[in-house]
Amino acid sequence: MRQRLLYIAAVAAPVLLTVLAATRAGAIERNFAGSAQLDYLLVPAERATAAARTTFDGFTSEVALKLAVDVSDKLSANVKICHGCHGFELPMGYFDYRLQDELNFRIGRFSPSFGAFNVRHDPANHATSSKPLPYDMGRMLRMREWNLGVLPSPFPDNGLEIGGTHWFGDQVQMDYATYAVSGFKGDALAYDIEWSHSYSQTSLLVDNNGRPAVGARMAFTLRVGEANDLTAGASVMYGTWDQENRLSYTIAGADLAARVGRTQLRFEYLMRRQAFDLRDRPLKYPGSGIQIFDKHGAYMEVERTINESVTLVGRADGLYRVGNLPMDSPLERRSWVGRLTGGATLAVLPGWRIKGSAELWAFPPRQTQDQAIYELALHLALVGTF
Repeated sequence: MRQRLLYIAAVAAPVLLTVLAATRAGAIERNFAGSAQLDYLLVPAERATAAARTTFDGFTSEVALKLAVDVSDKLSANVKICHGCHGFELPMGYFDYRLQDELNFRIGRFSPSFGAFNVRHDPANHATSSKPLPYDMGRMLRMREWNLGVLPSPFPDNGLEIGGTHWFGDQVQMDYATYAVSGFKGDALAYDIEWSHSYSQTSLLVDNNGRPAVGARMAFTLRVGEANDLTAGASVMYGTWDQENRLSYTIAGADLAARVGRTQLRFEYLMRRQAFDLRDRPLKYPGSGIQIFDKHGAYMEVERTINESVTLVGRADGLYRVGNLPMDSPLERRSWVGRLTGGATLAVLPGWRIKGSAELWAFPPRQTQDQAIYELALHLALVGTF
């Protein structure tokens, strides 16, 4: 714990010094915001024994605190600290230098621009307690079998991003970003990326192979009036995740979102193609040398604001994986998981909301072994923002 706090203090110190300098210089554009969620997950099919637990059920909390300062018309600083199942984390600590709307430089620690969901991954910014399966960060059932989603969100990293916004007339907006970051990592002989290596509970947050990962995103938004718009985007990321730079990963995604009055429609698809090499360790299916697997994920979501207090949400999402596996994996060469979610949020006080949702999970029969083909999960959460 002490090492984590020292790490956070060391990374946040430059940003905080900038804040103090800005205060002495007379800058007054500062914003401090936060959110907290306490969620209870009930999975009736889970057994009481530790060996049978396949998800983080029970109580979990997510807390995020963010400070943003406009140092000048062109320079701003942002720092964010969060606490969740992974402990303390610094997902954000960077400077933005904006030459103009079309050219902005982001330097430090941040989540690279990828997909549409990541900009609203905080619990205060989406209507369900759980995240869409492509971006799941630990609340999915049988998560260890799948090693979470395609790209768990948030995915903070160290590096540089260049981006900007350009308007074509009054209705069409283009956003773009391109970046170079440390990239994801895995231990020797691992067959998949180890997401925990991207978080500050590890001893070192440095690139394990000295070669950056690169990526880009582009999105177009068509605005039709004050309450209607349509956004389409595409994202890609490429890097190597082993120490020898032999094993690569490519993550690509496409997203589509529409806002029609009080109704919001969202669709997103992600795919990760990844190389792995177990060398002398046995594979589940015949093969040798470097292997390739693909992991696909998608979700479709409808959110409807009924009035100032009530919002309804429905979502269908799933994961699909194809490729070889280590011998002890319970998955098959082709495996899938699907989920249907229905929920609602209720505003009870200013800044306070209650979230409730029910999830119906489906697994293929040959993959379930002694587990159920269908499982039910129930969420109840309290969310506060300021």
